[in-house]
Amino acid sequence: MKTDNTPPRGTRDLLPAAVADRDHVLAAITEVYRHHGYHRIETPALEDIGRLTGGQGGENEKLIYRVLRRGITEPLAEGVGLADLVDLGLRFDLTVPLTRFYGAHHAQLPMPFRSFQFGPVWRAERPQKGRYRQFNQCDIDIIGEESVLAEVELIEATIGALDAVGLTGTTVRISDRRLLAALAEHAGLPAESWDGLFITLDKLDKIGWEGVTKELVESRGLPAESVAVVRTQIERLQAVSIDTLVDTLADALPTMDERALTDLGTTVAALAPLAETAGSSWEFDPTLVRGMGYYTGQVFEIVHPDAGSSLAGGGRYDRLIGRTLGRDVPACGFSIGFERIVDLLGGTRRDQQVAVLHESEVGIDEVLSVARALRAEGRSVAPVRRRGKFGAQLDRLTEWGFTSFVHLSARRDPAAALEERTLG
Repeated sequence: MKTDNTPPRGTRDLLPAAVADRDHVLAAITEVYRHHGYHRIETPALEDIGRLTGGQGGENEKLIYRVLRRGITEPLAEGVGLADLVDLGLRFDLTVPLTRFYGAHHAQLPMPFRSFQFGPVWRAERPQKGRYRQFNQCDIDIIGEESVLAEVELIEATIGALDAVGLTGTTVRISDRRLLAALAEHAGLPAESWDGLFITLDKLDKIGWEGVTKELVESRGLPAESVAVVRTQIERLQAVSIDTLVDTLADALPTMDERALTDLGTTVAALAPLAETAGSSWEFDPTLVRGMGYYTGQVFEIVHPDAGSSLAGGGRYDRLIGRTLGRDVPACGFSIGFERIVDLLGGTRRDQQVAVLHESEVGIDEVLSVARALRAEGRSVAPVRRRGKFGAQLDRLTEWGFTSFVHLSARRDPAAALEERTLG
């Protein structure tokens, strides 16, 4: 019987040329983050299921891949449920594992700690273009900085990383969970309903106000008049100008946390120079929620005119680490949508790779000598035996990611200089 060699649905194999493109993007991002003082760490793919389902992952908690305990015997005893069979799960983001990491190692880390992570995460969602069940995240976080210096530093570093890979002309969208809380309070909604309100509002760009209103009223049971107040206030605040942001928010929402107003004003002022130096702009967007339940303050995203979805997103989560450490620690993070960036760039940027194309009669010693000489120049080099039609093989080399080649044959004068020719 023929074996199906396709990868599981929602996952994919990556050929060498695609991996080379991804390595190029990651190297550029890593260099920017290194210059901004972030330290690379790694955490396991598996986390305790209780931590992953702690109520802070929003809708993503419904998408966790659960892992069965070892040593389960069949048949199962009567009354044994799913919760009894599972003790671990695959991480759905890098933030929840980071909080455990910090709780375990904070005594050995600098303060504040500037973390950089890159690695795969898993979500059991419906696969579609640009969305996979396994994908890579690229996160930076600052733990231990209570001021909005953390927010501004994260945004500036991320804009720099996107610029380094060729994505300029971005827009930073900013809001604040404390603003949303004030909106909910102004509308007369009880505090226990706020998380559900935020989760549904986060779907606004996908289902529109009609869908949001229907879900809030019919599924979550919120009063229609309160939902209408929330909508009216959000639509009114969407038109607010940069210069009047803080005053407008203070007038519209008198109960809004004064610290939140001050923080927004500080962030806006600090980001203003980026419009001149980095070519990025910013805007206040009261519809911005971010789906995770752990955000406590400012939230932000970066969008690009050529992308259908945001390229990066994050925010402040001052109470998440306390679930591990037993005391709250200020924290803020930003995650780049690595897969979206690679897809948007279209694989046009790649390191130079040279093929030493050698005929069968050429001795191994000569092939190795040429390869070593090119590598000594800092080149990426691989020997490849000549096979088949010359033109067809050159086309294959291009598909494989090579950018140039040298041709070794027995007829070549050993004293003559090698001619390197460009591919593609």
